Amino acid sequence: MSAYRIVVVGCGGMARTWVEYALAREDAEIVGLVDIKAEFAQAMADRYELSCGIYTDLAQALAETGANLVFDVTIPASHFAVCSTALNAGASVFGEKPMAETMEAARELIGIADRTGGSYAVMQNRRYDANIRALSGLMQGGAIGKTGYVGADFFIGAHFGGFRDAMDSPLILDMAIHTFDQARFITGADPVSVYCHEFNPPGSWYAGNAAAICVFEMSDGSVFCYRGSWCAEGAQTSWESQWRVTGERGTAIWDGAGAPYAEVVAGGDQEGKFIRGYERVEAAFEWQGRSGHHGCLDEMFASLAEGRRAETDCRDNVRSMAMVLGAIDSARTGVKVDLRGYY
Repeated sequence: MSAYRIVVVGCGGMARTWVEYALAREDAEIVGLVDIKAEFAQAMADRYELSCGIYTDLAQALAETGANLVFDVTIPASHFAVCSTALNAGASVFGEKPMAETMEAARELIGIADRTGGSYAVMQNRRYDANIRALSGLMQGGAIGKTGYVGADFFIGAHFGGFRDAMDSPLILDMAIHTFDQARFITGADPVSVYCHEFNPPGSWYAGNAAAICVFEMSDGSVFCYRGSWCAEGAQTSWESQWRVTGERGTAIWDGAGAPYAEVVAGGDQEGKFIRGYERVEAAFEWQGRSGHHGCLDEMFASLAEGRRAETDCRDNVRSMAMVLGAIDSARTGVKVDLRGYY
């Protein structure tokens, strides 16, 4: 019997990556597929020639298969129900972001994980990239000195169709958590407060607000500014965002696609110069992991094998959730929101 008996919940297009990953592991077996539409689950089984059970109810799937791990690849509105059901049944959960649609639900899931001893880790695949790991190393290594400002621009014209087009806050709730989590990762800091202006630009094909500007105060004293749009046609940024980080000694730059670098004040006598001389510092590439979903799933499985919390464990990821839901609260109220009580 495989060490990991997996039930996949949500059999849409995103689930293919998760299924393919599981099939490539010798220690894992997919024992059930769950979807509110049985034909979707059956189509997934047919695509990958799986002989596992087909279900529309997760509790039944867990009871009949003896699964010990659930992949939650459902829409955000379903995450609480899926994760709470799995954890209460004694299974661990690896799930798509975000944890939940409210902080109350996110905190309740943490409580269930604490009570049951199950692991709940959240997919933050954009941490798992050699370039952002190099950027983090550049900053944590002190190349630019103490961080003062972190800026990220995200401008993509994404024509998804489906549930995102109908969401109230599609950019912030479904996508911006990636960039917010990246900011926490590269700075090593947590959010303190946020002011957010959310809006829906002309030409948007989303029902809800598809653009936002957010200003976060962070626990290290820095300010993180996010500017984003999911209905920006032309001159698009990377999906990883474009980054500028200024510190007391210089600035780190990452375009989201290539190698990051820094420009720092050059050595020697700079006294009296209106604009000081700078020298370029290349980032070191030391991380050897895999990219994207595969890298994050590798870490999740390693955490189970080693009996530790994953890097994106729910107890850490709730801080990225606080940035998302605090930004939405700020946009709705028009005031700066203190995030320290959120997590």
